[in-house]
Amino acid sequence: MSINGNKIELPTSIVIRDLAQKIEKSPIELIKKLMSNGVMATINQAVDFDTAAIVMAEYGFEAVPEVVEEVKIEVGEVPLWRQLIAGEDQLLLKNRPPVVTILGHVDHGKTSLLDAIRQTDVAAGEAGGITQHIGAYQVEMKGRQITFLDTPGHAAFTQMRARGAQGADIVILVVAADDGVMPQTREAIAHAKAARVPIMVALNKIDKSNANPDRVKQQLAELELVPDEWGGNTMVIPVSAKLKQGIDDLLEGILLVADNTEIKANPNGKVIGTVIEAEVDRTKGVMATLLVQNGTLEFGDIVVAGTAHGKLRALSDYKGKPVRKASPSTPVAVMGLSDVPSAGDLFEVVDSEREARTIVAERAEAAKTQAQAKKKVSLEDLFASVQAGEAKELNLIVKADVQGSLDPIVSELNKLGEGEIGIKILYSETGNIGENDVMLASASNAIIIGFNVQADVSARRLAEKEGVDIRLYEIIYRMTEDIEKALSGMLEPEVKEKIIGRAQVLQVFSASKFGKVAGCRVTDGELRRNAKVRLYRGTDLIFEGDMGSLRHEKDDVKEVKQGYECGVGFKNFSDIQPGDQLICYILETS
Repeated sequence: MSINGNKIELPTSIVIRDLAQKIEKSPIELIKKLMSNGVMATINQAVDFDTAAIVMAEYGFEAVPEVVEEVKIEVGEVPLWRQLIAGEDQLLLKNRPPVVTILGHVDHGKTSLLDAIRQTDVAAGEAGGITQHIGAYQVEMKGRQITFLDTPGHAAFTQMRARGAQGADIVILVVAADDGVMPQTREAIAHAKAARVPIMVALNKIDKSNANPDRVKQQLAELELVPDEWGGNTMVIPVSAKLKQGIDDLLEGILLVADNTEIKANPNGKVIGTVIEAEVDRTKGVMATLLVQNGTLEFGDIVVAGTAHGKLRALSDYKGKPVRKASPSTPVAVMGLSDVPSAGDLFEVVDSEREARTIVAERAEAAKTQAQAKKKVSLEDLFASVQAGEAKELNLIVKADVQGSLDPIVSELNKLGEGEIGIKILYSETGNIGENDVMLASASNAIIIGFNVQADVSARRLAEKEGVDIRLYEIIYRMTEDIEKALSGMLEPEVKEKIIGRAQVLQVFSASKFGKVAGCRVTDGELRRNAKVRLYRGTDLIFEGDMGSLRHEKDDVKEVKQGYECGVGFKNFSDIQPGDQLICYILETS
């Protein structure tokens, strides 16, 4: 606050409570003064500069615009399509309809809410319009369009982010008033925060007798989503998808959030956007839904989408009506692409089919090279990334066996992030590491930390494919020690175990050199001489150590593949029985 005599600096908008403090008056007195001027407002509601100036003048104060120093803001993750239009002339940018996606727990009514929004719009005048499913649709509120992505769920949302796209401008988090915040709700919040997208909350099922909105708001506040009526920045709107209550309030809320967010495009600029979904239709060929995010897409345009390209032979809106062009934030189903692009692929319009083929060929080659050399952030290369200016913080996903372990781990990790390199915990929860955790890590360049938990087999495979680093610990101080060393560039390379083969003991033979030899059949992978082995009897581990010898028939061999039989000798161990299971593994340094 700055006061110069009777002059007081004010921002472009100010909350009634803060305005009262500036002029040292009661908020109730200000509200009454506003009412006398025909303005209805609550203590937590913001009024614009002009309204505040009128009220202040009645108390003898003069409002002057606040001088805001230019501050460089760390924007974090910037959607690729926004980067692509960064070169557009700012004077040519115009507001475009907001694009909204819906996230939340599986039983809290995401799909029902989407249906209620669509039906409300039809009832409002879209008489008899039968919508076709193209993955997105538009509704109108107060003469303005809002685009909804008809693919609820954070898995689809994160898959698009992992591909460099970010179709949504606003996220609506659906929370059931009778159930409250659930594990999937927490996951959805983590995904939306990682994408740095504004979050609104639709408090669904308020019609139920056991609904408890205040309890849900408290839970949301604990997750840093403080309701606006409590002085926070998150709009929490009560709705009932079943009774179609509160839908208009929700749509108005979306427009308010959009007005406070830079959602702009140049309708006459470079045409770019995102593929929402695509498939092969038996009669029409490749059909793709494209969401235009800048420029205007027109019939006959030559489009490149991922590694697919083609001249658009037909465009239709979500009602199946043929259209000639699509402006920013408009979803259209198109025909004419040579191949099926992936959801989340960015598309652009090019000048010629020759240019399109060249771009596709270059992308295919780049994708092949990237797949061969794909490696995302790991603890080992963190310090090098910081030194090179490529990273300023370490993104973590933390999973633990119980809440009693999770809280102190998060606390300790946050303490470590108070130095030069920050630590950002995107998501923390109890339970084993699953595919959703890996997808979030992949999309956010994060490392997964597990304490007394395991990673699912499917999660491990996905992590290997996506280049995600999973670290499992059983002692907290070793976990914090590793991260502390990584932050200071002193972490030693990690030694990982890689299972290369499995075998079953069929018979046991005597041998002069080893005493007993296991006659085995390799059931998976291969056995390799000089590798390490474990011998199990049922679930009991009875031997772990080096493989002493490996023979196929009468020959010493270096390896034996799946389906073949062999003899295995163990150093200083002879308690072998038919039926024992053998696992062969090696240690790799990463």
